[in-house]
Amino acid sequence: MKKINEIYRYKTEEYSTDAINKFNIYPEQIPSWLVDWIPESGGYLIGNLQPAHMDFRFFTLGNLWAIVSSLGTPKQNDGILNLIEEKWDDLVANMPLKICYPALDYDEWRIITGSDPKNTPWSYHNGGSWPTLLWQFTLACIKMKRPELARKAIALAEKRLSLDQWPEYYDTRYGRFIGKQSRLYQTWTIAGFLTSKKLLENSEMASKLFWEEDYQLLENCVCGLGKHGRKKCSRSAARSHFVL
Repeated sequence: MKKINEIYRYKTEEYSTDAINKFNIYPEQIPSWLVDWIPESGGYLIGNLQPAHMDFRFFTLGNLWAIVSSLGTPKQNDGILNLIEEKWDDLVANMPLKICYPALDYDEWRIITGSDPKNTPWSYHNGGSWPTLLWQFTLACIKMKRPELARKAIALAEKRLSLDQWPEYYDTRYGRFIGKQSRLYQTWTIAGFLTSKKLLENSEMASKLFWEEDYQLLENCVCGLGKHGRKKCSRSAARSHFVL
């Protein structure tokens, strides 16, 4: 919320090493749904489509792998999981997990997808729920020492996946329907579920699949993107952004 409010007050067309709005983001790009949706205690990494063009939707796969591969700082990684927990009904609901949120609809759906009948709102890649994301969510939770979130998601999936014949994806805003073109008995659905269970049973296995933080790399990123650039960035100031 703090960062969005900062972007909301950005000046544009600043071209210098001391520019605060380094990506020249236009405040008018902030969608109205986001202002009311974003929680106070969480956040996520947004998509940078091109200079001055942001995609403010929440993309689950990219944010989970930001945690797993340590692209984010520990504070940012916790913030992503805080967001998922806070917005559980939107991002998990009846079947983990939404591939993105929210879905494109009306004119956005027609223009961006070309009125693609497979990608109607809350279906397939347009806000569908994909069980294969479960093992990656579990991995991120174990890394951040929050396995209870993974257990909660696995318990939801366990109630339905076998009965529904292991679908590829689910449709509707809250993941209640098997996807209209969803294939059944999907290997990645079954493997994702079993991997999640095994990772929780033996968290030592999880450590072989994620990267620990590279503090030198994070320091360079923090200094490079700071308000004063690298010239005025001390090592201690940079580390304060990511050491808990």
